[in-house]
Amino acid sequence: MSSEIEGRVPSFGHGLAEALLVEWVARIGDQVARGDVVAEVETDKATTEIVAERSGRVTAHCASAGTIVRSGELLYRLAEGPLDREGIQE
Repeated sequence: MSSEIEGRVPSFGHGLAEALLVEWVARIGDQVARGDVVAEVETDKATTEIVAERSGRVTAHCASAGTIVRSGELLYRLAEGPLDREGIQE
């Protein structure tokens, strides 16, 4: 049985609470390992890579590229464990 992992927008520090989601690097269905880049965001100060905190298969993007995301907001979902043939959690 698979378990779901929620990937959230990290804290950016320096009083920054939001960023522009520039690009999804990991597509839905991609297998990612802990530390792999999932997305790129841009704050007023820099472009930052968001990395997977755990390994799994990307099952959902919860924001679209070009939108503003806020620290703590749900950004993506991963399935950990066995998947069915379509790559969906069993």
